[in-house]
Amino acid sequence: MLNSKQRASLRGIANTIDTILTIGKDGVNEGVIASLDEALTKREIVKGKVLESAMLTPREACDQLCAAVRGEPVQVIGTKFVIYRRNNEKPVLEF
Repeated sequence: MLNSKQRASLRGIANTIDTILTIGKDGVNEGVIASLDEALTKREIVKGKVLESAMLTPREACDQLCAAVRGEPVQVIGTKFVIYRRNNEKPVLEF
């Protein structure tokens, strides 16, 4: 579980990164989960976006993805969300 200081630090980091994950009309499927899992292993923090054509709200998509990859939700604002998962073998972020 992230505490408030860690979450605030991750939100600051998230402001500087690009959105690399997009949820469309197909919603959360195996391909999205696989690409998120790979990205979290490399980067530890991922910013995603939910398109208007999706049948999910950004909060629902974030919660489903976090459950699928054992990640922590950092924030959900508008159509964007940020997910964090620590890489125990090679940590990338230190805070």
